[in-house]
Amino acid sequence: MSSSGTPNSEASMSSATKEILGRVRQLIPPMLERFHKGQMGRVAVIGGSEDYTGAPYFSAMASARLGCDLSHVICTPTAATVIKTYSPNLMVHPLMRSLPSSPAKPAGEDSDPSTACKHDTDPSEIASRIIPLLSRLHVLVIGPGLGRDPLMQKTVALVIQAAKKQNMPMVLDADALLLICNDPDLVRGYQEAVLTPNVVEFERLAKALNIEKEVAKEGKETDRVERLARELGGVMVLQKGGKDYLSNGTVTYSVDLEGGKKRSGGQGDTLTGSIATFLGWRKAYHEGLWDVKHKMKEEETAGLAVFGGSAITRECSRLAFAKRGRSLQASDLTDEVHTAFLNIFGEVDEDVSKL
Repeated sequence: MSSSGTPNSEASMSSATKEILGRVRQLIPPMLERFHKGQMGRVAVIGGSEDYTGAPYFSAMASARLGCDLSHVICTPTAATVIKTYSPNLMVHPLMRSLPSSPAKPAGEDSDPSTACKHDTDPSEIASRIIPLLSRLHVLVIGPGLGRDPLMQKTVALVIQAAKKQNMPMVLDADALLLICNDPDLVRGYQEAVLTPNVVEFERLAKALNIEKEVAKEGKETDRVERLARELGGVMVLQKGGKDYLSNGTVTYSVDLEGGKKRSGGQGDTLTGSIATFLGWRKAYHEGLWDVKHKMKEEETAGLAVFGGSAITRECSRLAFAKRGRSLQASDLTDEVHTAFLNIFGEVDEDVSKL
C-alpha cells in the first residue's frame, strides 16, 4: 500500500498520461489579485431527495475543495434541511419537488408537504423556478441523489433542455443517466455534455443504444465507449473502472493513475464535482481570464477537463485508501481533494508573478 503522503509516482504513469496532465495544467487558473468572486467557477449540483442527501453534498464539496468559487445544490426541501447541516459553505436551494412518498400519509407528513398544489406537481412550474438560476452558473452537475421519482426526472429533463439553449456544460451521473437511456435525444449531439456511468450504468446505456458486448471482445478496450459516444453524436462519455476511459467518439483517453481498492458508494460524486470545476476553469481559460501563450482549441480542452477530474478522483481514492483501507468512505475522498491536486499538478502559482 502506498504511503498517503507520497504522490502518485510518475513511474506508474504512462508517457501519454504525463503529457496529457501537462496540458490539463494549462486550464488551471493562477491565483491573481485582480480576480473577483465567481470568476474561478460557479457550479450547481441538481439532485438530493428525501432518501439521498450525501451524494449532492460530496459532489458540491469536491467542486468547492478543488477550487471553484461558488458551489450550489438544488434539491428538495427535505434534502435541503439536511444538506445545510453538513456544511455552511454550500448554497442550498430547496427548489426541486418529488411526488408524495406514500398516498396514505396525512397532509403535512410528506417530504414535500406542498405537493398537493399544482404549483409543486407540475414539472414545468418547478423547472421555471430553477431555470432563471442558470444565467448565474457556469456548469451543472445533474444526478447525484436525484432518484427515480417521475416528477424529479421530468423536471430535470426540462432543465437540461434549457441549459442546452444556453450552451452550458453539464455532467450527468447516477439516475440522470436513466433519462438518457429512456430518451437519448435529450443529449444527442450536445458536445457540452459529459456522461459518467459506472459499470452497471454503462451496460444500461449500451443496451439502450444497441451496443453489443462483442465489440469489446473482438477489439480494443475502448471500442465500446467510443461507439457509445459516437451513437450519442459526440457526447463525452467517461467509462469508470480499473482504468477510466473517456471518449467523444473521435478522441479517446485512458486515465491510468493508480486508485484505491475500496469501492464504497459515493466516490463517483467526487468525480462529478471535480470534472465540473475543471469545466468551469475551461470556460475561464477560453474567455481569457488570464494570459496564456499558446491557447488550445475548445474541442481539445473538453476532454482535458474530464481527464483532469478523473485524475484528481483517482488520486483522492488512492490517498484515502492508503489511510483507511477497507473502512474507506466517500467522505474520506473529500478530505483528500487538495492534497490530490498538489500531488498531480504541484504548485500552479509558482510563476504567478510573471503573469
